[in-house]
Amino acid sequence: MSTTPPFGLLLPSRPVLVNPAVISPSQYAFTLPSMPTFSHIVVFLLPGTTLPEGTLAGVYVLLPGTPAFKFLGAIGTEKQSAIFRVSGGGSVGSGGDAVRVDDMMDADETSTTNNGTAVDGDVTVGISIEPASTIALQLESLKTTESSSSTALVPVKGHLQTAPISTKVLAQRIIKNAFNFLASFAGTTGAGGQEVIPLKSFQDWWSKFERRIENDPGWLEREADS
Repeated sequence: MSTTPPFGLLLPSRPVLVNPAVISPSQYAFTLPSMPTFSHIVVFLLPGTTLPEGTLAGVYVLLPGTPAFKFLGAIGTEKQSAIFRVSGGGSVGSGGDAVRVDDMMDADETSTTNNGTAVDGDVTVGISIEPASTIALQLESLKTTESSSSTALVPVKGHLQTAPISTKVLAQRIIKNAFNFLASFAGTTGAGGQEVIPLKSFQDWWSKFERRIENDPGWLEREADS
């Protein structure tokens, strides 16, 4: 694999980052200010990048005021990008509440410590290329933790009622929303007419998606919007 850092990172309303610090040939780190506050990040492989066979890239986060990195999930050659929640209920980094895109529901818009207070400082997102078997164990542990508490709020006759929601369905709705928005921006390039989408279009989708989540946190869970 090339020595050029293979990963990029995107935050709402901020420039795309493609220059992580190289910790080792298999470990990279993005350091970014926690202010203005945010609750989600997008991590992706840069175009033309493939990971070594049998490996995945684990994504970890270290929030201000917390003692250790928390595992968020993974990306790889077959799944080259993902959205991760990096705050929720004030317990990320201390209580095992960090979750993957599949469980992005009603996060607040702050980077927090374990008491729920916004903290100014640097957030570090670490990316580590590891054996797929090692990542699989961490994903299974994360899934087990989530399954004990993962519920969605859906309105029923004017009241909120807790009900389970499939993480697969939730992820499919996010992907469908992105596809529908980005499809109109697709163009072709090169002799083979390969379809491409401008990166700015993805940023525009993310900003629109984030605003809708802020205005109506439950819209993804409602079947009418699937």
